[in-house]
Amino acid sequence: MNFRVITMAGLALALAACTTTGGGARNGVEARWNGKQAGAFFAKFGPPISDTAAGGNTLYSWRGGYKTRVVPAVYEDLDGKKGKLLQSARTEYLRCEVQLTVSPDYVIRGVRTVVDKRTDGKSYCEEFLTAE
Repeated sequence: MNFRVITMAGLALALAACTTTGGGARNGVEARWNGKQAGAFFAKFGPPISDTAAGGNTLYSWRGGYKTRVVPAVYEDLDGKKGKLLQSARTEYLRCEVQLTVSPDYVIRGVRTVVDKRTDGKSYCEEFLTAE
């Protein structure tokens, strides 16, 4: 019986330690834009494509950062000579789409990435929307 009580108490403590507090940035885009004026975002990147009322806030959908990138073919390296084809050349069509949660005083309170492309471990939205 005591073993069960101790096990349950330990489990409860472990679960309590896993809770997080809201407000922390989940990505680089949130870290850059949370707390900033939405007007500054739209002035830099263009107007939103749509907006929706959500309680006291407004959800703005924004789309942009269109870019076409050619990724060259990758070949096996044989002492400076080109070997077997490992990966064919390809064209990537990059774009970014985010949803901004904006408070009534027009301050960004949250950024949610809707469409993104991860290349070499990096997020294209983070690369595009955090550039100075």
